[in-house]
Amino acid sequence: MTGYFDSEDRSYTRVYKEHTPDILAAFAAFDGAVFAAEGREIPLKFRELIALAVAITTQCGYCIDAHAKQASAAGASSAELAEAAWVATAIRAGGGYAHGRLAFKLAGDHQHG
Repeated sequence: MTGYFDSEDRSYTRVYKEHTPDILAAFAAFDGAVFAAEGREIPLKFRELIALAVAITTQCGYCIDAHAKQASAAGASSAELAEAAWVATAIRAGGGYAHGRLAFKLAGDHQHG
């Protein structure tokens, strides 16, 4: 994992518990509903693969760590993890391409076409 991640990081949850326990509880309930093992239309393995791809796209090391492990525990293979990573990579690359066009537009590039 990256240099900022260590086993003591979770201990800082105490700040949320102390100052915003109601929001923390609401978030935990929401997250629990999203990743419930049963009762959702999309099977847990696929929700975890989606979460992994989003985590890779947003580059959240903590989320990559958690959702890679949870996807694997939900039955995802290494090949599925790899494809999720490639999906994330394609979306990030596509975003760069599309935002490049936006930059041309905002810069007033009228030499297109």
